[in-house]
Amino acid sequence: MELQSAFSLKNFNTFGIEAQAKQFIAVHTVAELKTVLVENPSEKKFILGGGSNMLLTQNIEALVIHIDLKGKKIIKEDDDFVWVESQAGENWHEFVLWTIEQDFGGLENMSLIPGNVGTTPVQNIGAYGAEIKDTFVSCDAVAIEDQECKTFFKDECAFGYRESVFKNEVKDQYIITSVVFKLTKRNHKINISYGDIAGELAKNNITTPTLKEVSNAVIAIRKSKLPDPKELGNSGSFFKNPIVSKKDFEPIHAKFPEMKFYDISETEVKVPAGWLIEQAGFKGKRFGDAGIHKNQALVLVNYGGATGQEILAVSRDIQQTIFKTFGIQIEAEVNVI
Repeated sequence: MELQSAFSLKNFNTFGIEAQAKQFIAVHTVAELKTVLVENPSEKKFILGGGSNMLLTQNIEALVIHIDLKGKKIIKEDDDFVWVESQAGENWHEFVLWTIEQDFGGLENMSLIPGNVGTTPVQNIGAYGAEIKDTFVSCDAVAIEDQECKTFFKDECAFGYRESVFKNEVKDQYIITSVVFKLTKRNHKINISYGDIAGELAKNNITTPTLKEVSNAVIAIRKSKLPDPKELGNSGSFFKNPIVSKKDFEPIHAKFPEMKFYDISETEVKVPAGWLIEQAGFKGKRFGDAGIHKNQALVLVNYGGATGQEILAVSRDIQQTIFKTFGIQIEAEVNVI
């Protein structure tokens, strides 16, 4: 462990934004994490995982603690299921590929999502009809205040669409150190009904796909639509798909009958934010070094020298235009710092 001052965070956020941490330290074990918390009780703290779901708009005037805990293991299994524990600092996509190599099912639709395992429950990440809550069992966390360890089980996490207890009731109170998933060993529930997965498999003449083939299809689709953060700074989907009550949606849909939507309950629909942004004319637009990706309107990008404030200004312009045009509020999925 080495405490560093005036530390550049450019390589620690997928937007590639140049910002500095007042102080920075990487921890590799729970014991190291507890030590840092004990030794810096009054210092303001900022917890950093994979840096994939944030937009830095300023320097971080705090002690940045980078969670770099590694390791994964099987903790329990029976004939049908396996319980796998991953440390928080494991790269999510690499962890997903590891589960597929073991023929463990449940995470394949979430291949290639950027970030680390420890932050996945916070956001209840999801893609192509799957969410973390579908396979999540529990996570261990350390309390920032008193360094006590606590296990959060699924029913305590209040999972919702890109929501959890970690973004609300216990926000900034705990640091997740590991996560346990319950995955299938046989009779895998292959889900190819969402998005373009079935079409991608059909292109390769695959009719009864394996976990690996579903994962490969998802990877191919994501690569065709989403830029690699190593090549073009971005944080994946910048906005949530808005959820609108059917009562409010009826007059909007009457005015824009071509608007896409999905029923999510008897009283609510989900509208694709990417469709709204594209219809408003933003897809592929560039404002200096900040812009909207040419293949996916949900993705804001840094062409090299954009500041966080410039990307934030573009996002606010999009939000205001969408509301003015369609009467629908869209919210950022990315955490603006």
